[in-house]
Amino acid sequence: MKAAYPHLFSPVRLGSRLLRNRIVFGAHTANMAVNGLPTEQHVAYYEERAMGGAAMIVIEPMPVHPAAVLTRGNFRPGDDTVIPRFRRVSEAIQRHGAVAIQQLYHVGAHGDSDNSFHPHWSPSGGPSYHDSDGSHAMTEVEILETIEAFVAAARRCQAAGFDGVEVWAAYLGLVDQFWTPWTNRRQDRWGGSLENRTRLSREILRRIRETCGPDFIIGLSVSDDPVNSVNLQKEELAEIVALHDAEHLFDYVTCGSGGYLDFYRLMPTFVFPEKLGADLAATLKKVVKNGLVTAESHIRTPENAETVLGEGAADLVSIVRGQIADPHLAAKAAAGRAEDIRGCISCNQMCWGRRSRDYWISCLINPSAGREYLWNGDRFTPAAESRRVLVVGAGPAGLEAARSAAERGHRVILAEAASRIGGQFLLAGHQPRRAQILDLLAWYERQLEKLGVELRLNCYMEADEVADIAADVVILATGSMPPGTGFQKALPARDHLPGIEKGRVHSVDEVLSRQVKPGPHVILFDEAGGWRGCGTAWKLAEEGHRVTLVTPDPMVGKELVRTAADGPLRQILGRLGVTWLTEKSLLEWRGDAVLLADHNTGAESLLEGDCLVLDTTRQALDELSGALSARGIACRLIGDCAAPRQAPYAFYEGRKAGLEV
Repeated sequence: MKAAYPHLFSPVRLGSRLLRNRIVFGAHTANMAVNGLPTEQHVAYYEERAMGGAAMIVIEPMPVHPAAVLTRGNFRPGDDTVIPRFRRVSEAIQRHGAVAIQQLYHVGAHGDSDNSFHPHWSPSGGPSYHDSDGSHAMTEVEILETIEAFVAAARRCQAAGFDGVEVWAAYLGLVDQFWTPWTNRRQDRWGGSLENRTRLSREILRRIRETCGPDFIIGLSVSDDPVNSVNLQKEELAEIVALHDAEHLFDYVTCGSGGYLDFYRLMPTFVFPEKLGADLAATLKKVVKNGLVTAESHIRTPENAETVLGEGAADLVSIVRGQIADPHLAAKAAAGRAEDIRGCISCNQMCWGRRSRDYWISCLINPSAGREYLWNGDRFTPAAESRRVLVVGAGPAGLEAARSAAERGHRVILAEAASRIGGQFLLAGHQPRRAQILDLLAWYERQLEKLGVELRLNCYMEADEVADIAADVVILATGSMPPGTGFQKALPARDHLPGIEKGRVHSVDEVLSRQVKPGPHVILFDEAGGWRGCGTAWKLAEEGHRVTLVTPDPMVGKELVRTAADGPLRQILGRLGVTWLTEKSLLEWRGDAVLLADHNTGAESLLEGDCLVLDTTRQALDELSGALSARGIACRLIGDCAAPRQAPYAFYEGRKAGLEV
């Protein structure tokens, strides 16, 4: 009930609007525009979060000028044709009782020439930290042109029905670049003193207020980066924000973390502490007298949010990834159903992971994210008739297939050979700092029980058992297994690793499930470059093993680059004493050492170790499908038994199978 979160569900006035609670769905690039225009995909994505109870939704950033275009899915800058399309977005949000804001941004030096085909503009011609280019020091005319572009963009937002705009001054974007002495070395009226360095932002905000009127909400977005001393620190940001607040230039300020110099904290994964944005918010709360303060960054849950508000660190909280994972987070918490919230696991695989590759975003554990317009949001339409459904395998694919089918009214049996649900996901949850995965599996257990799914554990299904159940629909989610051969993609002519028969060669699965006890010095061969191998190296090192990680890739954690987790991972491994060898493959296992081949020189070297742990490409466990086919029993394969892949595709195929029964 709301009483469990008294601060979170207390209304608050923001400018001319009354917010129904303190929950914001903050700005982030969904990257869904087509030809620079919002689509039905946009409308449904944001409407679902408004329907889910958020008080305010800040639409993804609009680049205000051609120099600011950053992604393929960015909107058209400086073009009134966006107005009628955006009106559909704002109306969809507002008809569910939420306030609709659009963020306005300019990345300054950190542009993307592949998308903008425009020189990067910045205060003093600094380098881009987004690509390998430099930037152009803006002239007075270009500065005035940029101010006008912000104002014109705000006018379009107002014409499109938005309640306000949020001016982006975070992450060392253009506005922040003008504020920061390291990036602003100008000697004219736009640089030097604090008054001069803030002239751009104060002029932008003042003119938006003049153009759009006193009832139009104006927000300001900032962030701090304590890791890099050249960036503004909390006290310096507080002085700047207080200056703007004293002039009544904004109605609220949003506080994030990280930036272009510390990209890892910008979208922090589970390796970072939660509530990262709360410290900056608490600092600004002491100096902001006329506006509200929003804490943003790694605030995943209602409990996180209530704590931040209860401590007086902020007036509002922005829960972004938490509401991507469960768009009805606010409504569930308000109704006393917090246990039904599907908790974000802070993995970044399909939100930032897809955006980093310039695709539209989704969510690993909520595949309806980005597909709301196709799948009726994160809700389920009852099936025309209830059918008996057998799902074999309770890993991610099987769990989601069983849940989705049961949500639609089908009678579901979920059979799992192991004593617990989760499959490989359960093993991943035993790696360091990944207990959020175990929380998710507990959520599935609760949902399956509420939905009346018959869960059969320790139940290994063969064709006879499947036939005896006589289900109307059979879905196989039997997963995958390590090949056990030592085959390496970099050495395609070798089907087996020579010497593997000598023993003391283990799979990651065996290590994480504690079926084996590795020796003091572990050699871990990581072909995948993801958490399965890297997280196991972390776990082994934490347990006191000496670990040498060998990879055929030019870097450790190559698949984690897209999630902004690779750098923190390598730092953690380094602190734990893990060493690594890159661009090497295994030629032979000798029982107490491995013969390595260097990919660049062909040189061979011997690395001694007590055991060898392998993370190589897995094989589908699909034998049951052949046995069922021979009996004339139709079945559908989903997840790894269809083809071994990463977890997002298992959740997606599970949801899709449940919807199509």
